[in-house]
Amino acid sequence: MANRKLVVIGGDAAGMSAASKVRREHPDREIVVFERGRHTSYAACGMPYLIAGEVESSDRLITRRPEVFREKQNIDVRTLHEVLEIDTEQRRVKVRDLQQDTTFWEGWDDLLIATGASPIVPDLSNIDAEGIFSLSTLQSGIDVFEYVEAHQPAKAVIVGGGYIGIEMAEALFERGMEVALIDMAPEVMVSMDADVAESISEAMRDAGVSVFLREKLERFETDSDGRLRAVVTDRQTLEADLVILGIGVRPNGELAEAAGIRLGANGAVQVNKRLETSVPHVWAAGDCAESFHLVKERQVFIALGTVANKHGLVAGINISGGRMEFPGVLGTAITRFRDLEISRTGLSEKEAEESGIPFRVKTIDALTRSHYFPGSAKLKVKLLAEEGTGRLLGGQIVGGNGAAKRIDTIAVAITAKLTAEQLVYMDLSYAPPFSPVWDPVQTAARTLV
Repeated sequence: MANRKLVVIGGDAAGMSAASKVRREHPDREIVVFERGRHTSYAACGMPYLIAGEVESSDRLITRRPEVFREKQNIDVRTLHEVLEIDTEQRRVKVRDLQQDTTFWEGWDDLLIATGASPIVPDLSNIDAEGIFSLSTLQSGIDVFEYVEAHQPAKAVIVGGGYIGIEMAEALFERGMEVALIDMAPEVMVSMDADVAESISEAMRDAGVSVFLREKLERFETDSDGRLRAVVTDRQTLEADLVILGIGVRPNGELAEAAGIRLGANGAVQVNKRLETSVPHVWAAGDCAESFHLVKERQVFIALGTVANKHGLVAGINISGGRMEFPGVLGTAITRFRDLEISRTGLSEKEAEESGIPFRVKTIDALTRSHYFPGSAKLKVKLLAEEGTGRLLGGQIVGGNGAAKRIDTIAVAITAKLTAEQLVYMDLSYAPPFSPVWDPVQTAARTLV
């Protein structure tokens, strides 16, 4: 095992987590990482807060630079190197050095595909106009920050009401811009149910962000110099000198597919629980790979940094000769818009219906602290439980300070296959500065018993 050469395609969360684990297990093993961008191991989730000015520098978002991997871990990280082709027969990859504009073949004994995901960019006129951005890599976040600093845009339009859309609406609003958000869906945050998500759009509107739902993006208008001038939907024209596309992401599975490696859920690379692909000695991890959903009990595509890091660790253990299975995901996620905290885990009502799981659902309003304690804020908790068994299926929370991290209690309960009744009697902590005597999560669970 120690003599087997590992090549990793992709130098962010999953790729570098795996490479680092293999290095810890095998100090002398040859490890080569190809990354087509300039950066490795960075916190992509921090980009909206960099743009907002809450994070002082993009350097703060970099966990470990390429030279640190090279000098301290003896991992041959080559940035600005793009893998063009995977040859599974001869176990080699074709690589382009983007700086030298040369190509070469690199052999491998084990290969990890960690190519991530790319933002969905609509095929519309003027999509390449100056002032239109997608967020995916750290460099894309730096590009937006530098554009804002240089041009001081006054009017911004966010396309898409998911995590990136909401976080960027907050960031640009805090920068003093006039912000509008458009989405084709009936509510923002389609991973949540509309009766909970409406609290988010309401909070955005109350703050001064214009939220336009059930509107389809049609095109962009530019001035005579090719600069962005307006966003046109099927209902209106919005003036804009900055656009952020937050429509969603798709897995980068094309390289694997071209090599004859099977794809699975939503075009992600098909893997088993050990992160092995359909080709021996080829692994996949992170946003390009599928995961097993613990409640749906099938493979899904979920692109989250938490999942990517865990994928990388599991792949690294197995590539090192160990045996480890990635147990699965719930899609647990958290974000905020200003003072409103937002979180979800497991199944929404729509997902439960699509999965054919009969369920009961309850939503309660409560407070984050004892009612008499200063700083107590309102929150809403929604829980789903399986009809008959009472097994917890999903949860959603929106509310003030201290609300959203309660989702972790629900995530643990779902993972452990607890019932709503068992959640009611869990020995959770209590003190007035932190919670009412009945935690809101348990109050919601009581309504399902």
